[in-house]
Amino acid sequence: MRTIAGAAAAILVLTWTLDARQRSGTYEDLVTLFEAFVAFERPPLRDGAPDYTRPTLAAKQRTLKSFQSRLKALDPALWAVDQRVDHALVGALMNGLDFDLRVLRPWERDPAYYQSIWTAQSDTPAHEGPTHHGVVELWAYTFPLSPADQAKLAAAPRAVPPLLTQARGNLTGNARDLWITGTGTMAGQVTDLDALAGRVPDATAELQSAIRAARNATADFVAWLEQQSPSKTGPSGIGKEDYNWSLKNVHLIPLTWDDEVAILKRELARAHASLKLEEHRNRGLPPLTAASTPEAYVERANAAVTKYMAFLKDQDILTVQEYLDPALREHIGGFVPLERRNFFGIASHYEPMTLFAHFYHWFDHAWMKRAPHASPIRRGATLFNVWDSRAEGMATAMEEIILHAGYYDDNPRAREIVWIMLAQRGARGLASLYAQANQFDIQQAKAFQVEWTPRGWMRPDLDLLGFEQQLYLRQPGYGTSYVTGKYLIDELIKDRARQLGDRFTLRGFFDEFNAAGLIPVSLIRLQLAGTTNAIAGR
Repeated sequence: MRTIAGAAAAILVLTWTLDARQRSGTYEDLVTLFEAFVAFERPPLRDGAPDYTRPTLAAKQRTLKSFQSRLKALDPALWAVDQRVDHALVGALMNGLDFDLRVLRPWERDPAYYQSIWTAQSDTPAHEGPTHHGVVELWAYTFPLSPADQAKLAAAPRAVPPLLTQARGNLTGNARDLWITGTGTMAGQVTDLDALAGRVPDATAELQSAIRAARNATADFVAWLEQQSPSKTGPSGIGKEDYNWSLKNVHLIPLTWDDEVAILKRELARAHASLKLEEHRNRGLPPLTAASTPEAYVERANAAVTKYMAFLKDQDILTVQEYLDPALREHIGGFVPLERRNFFGIASHYEPMTLFAHFYHWFDHAWMKRAPHASPIRRGATLFNVWDSRAEGMATAMEEIILHAGYYDDNPRAREIVWIMLAQRGARGLASLYAQANQFDIQQAKAFQVEWTPRGWMRPDLDLLGFEQQLYLRQPGYGTSYVTGKYLIDELIKDRARQLGDRFTLRGFFDEFNAAGLIPVSLIRLQLAGTTNAIAGR
């Protein structure tokens, strides 16, 4: 009788489970909803350009609510953990669109949003910061252009003139720093289009006409922006309340503005103190010498990649697929004269790996291409830079990880550069926090970053400084993601090691961490450790 009763109970449980799954929807329903959302997120076309006009965006905001309601109706409580992670990720993406529509409104506040010509590939999974939906990825073309590519490229810039005409009606915001820096971005597009015309002197008449039309429209737009700039007097930061909402609901970071200030202050102090300790330990050693010729730089950079890939494999840090070496080696860069070296150029000319460790980004690109994630929701780069804590946090963490693992044991002076790198990331992140809270304008943010970057390596006369603080103003939370993402990864390593005990290995951790995909660290934590809470006591 007990056997029969047990069987009946099991049938009842199974029936309840099936009914619950039917009531709450299935994972396949989530995938279908995700694919519909991605298609919905793209705007319709208006005169051949993406439509960011007010009526279209108001309609999008109304429809977004129905997508969020459909997601809420899918109860993932009975799903596998990786499926629950995907459910949370889709929620973050929908919140990202909501945040853009309600708060960030780049089409209204930020002239740089209308940049169409991109000459270089981002090392991150997708473009850093808000980007419109009709960009021309010039870096993806091979020059000299084939006839097919000439025809393709001739079609690409045609949307620039109607988009910039539309932008004059859309840009009603009063964010002065975004306006001024965005004007500079668009002036750079004029230069890029002039350079493109010079690269294709024998282009078809169609391509030449398209480049010329885009160039003239951009120049006219820059003149209009400059004419409007005196009337732009308002702040560009979004304020603490909206910043905290974005951290929690879009980027899934279990921190607040105040938490991030505390972490960034601590890391800035630790970096400066560690630098002084390294300098004391190395006081009897000769100083580092920088590569002084193009040949010396290339030789040093290639040797560093060779040593690094062997180090990762021999020290059993992570699984090294054969395609990772060329993925990294392709991006070693080249020699830059001393007077034109920016912060990262200074570091890489002294010791290439102090920068190249951050090029974990190119490993991520290689894995996305060669070993795409099984989940269609995690297969590509997520929208709205939701990947920032994972991508930038892991790239930053790797700089210090290989230091502690012994990579620089034969070159102790290079350890000093690792701490300089962390100090620079702490300084610029803190500056970005104060800018988002409207305690700094962009000039104050840049001055703070220069002041707290050691050895005068962050010079105010180089473009990098302006680029970084503009990006972090355009994309709230990005400037801190390098350090806070690393913090969250440190927390995960700590707790995963405690869970696994003697079974924990660094290679095992990295393999499961990388396999989770380019998603917020809090969601990787949920998949690996069973909780999203990264702060003890919360």
